[in-house]
Amino acid sequence: MRPKEFDLNLLKVLDALIAERNVTKAGQQLSRSQPAISNALHRLRSTLSDELLVRGPNGMTLTPRAEALRGPLREVMTLIDERIFHEASFEPSRTTGVCRISMPDRLTLAVIPQLTKRLAKTAPSLDLHLMTADRRHAVDLLEQDRIDVALGWFDEKPKHVSSEFLMDEDLFCVFRPNHPIAKARFNIGAVLSYPHLVVSASGGRIAIFDELLERYNLKRRAQVSVSNYTAVPNLLKHSDMIGVFTALASMVFERSFGLVKRRVPLAVGKIATNMIWHARSDRDGKQAWLRRQIREVYNSL
Repeated sequence: MRPKEFDLNLLKVLDALIAERNVTKAGQQLSRSQPAISNALHRLRSTLSDELLVRGPNGMTLTPRAEALRGPLREVMTLIDERIFHEASFEPSRTTGVCRISMPDRLTLAVIPQLTKRLAKTAPSLDLHLMTADRRHAVDLLEQDRIDVALGWFDEKPKHVSSEFLMDEDLFCVFRPNHPIAKARFNIGAVLSYPHLVVSASGGRIAIFDELLERYNLKRRAQVSVSNYTAVPNLLKHSDMIGVFTALASMVFERSFGLVKRRVPLAVGKIATNMIWHARSDRDGKQAWLRRQIREVYNSL
């Protein structure tokens, strides 16, 4: 008989027979009848061209062939049991590999430093790969299995994408200290009278704030538009431009770069941040752990 024609169900019977050295006890272990085990033993003997178990003075005895199979067969059965029939336990301190996350650039400012600290402490051999993407691109990355989880504002999600709400954020105007607007009446008219710095991950000249302004038939002038936040602090520090960003990004600009933040003086609502992942990863131990770390970072913020 060729290997590909071998009935793998017989391995379980052989493992029990080698362990028990008794047809009846092997049947009890597997919840099978004695005739069924005897028939399986007959097939095993025919397939492997060996008696495997023979009668001895104290019951059944293993043949040299069966003795040689005992260790490898036990390893195979253990591997099958752990990897197929039981969810493998996840140990962060011992795991290796890469966690792949997508988020808009605004979130990296506050979230990634905190997440990096957590990973370095609890999973020191686990690396982090960050991809900056808007909400449409992030869903595509999940579909293509190029990321494990995505953060951001998602107005539309496919049915096979799981999600979890993380935080609502207000919008803030950010500008340099001693900006002329600080001495004027702070209203939306004053805010829109100054040129703006716009950050758009898609490479366009509008962002979420522009979409919200449209509800009021309002527009702003984007004097400078960039695709990431790298140059934002210096651009705002040395000009009269105003940037409008979510709460976490504004907090970082205020604390780390000495800029000023004021809540947008218009009822534009809040920006929701959700965490999404593909449904195929719902029960994956490593990814469930990663999602928990992200959730705890947001709780701390």
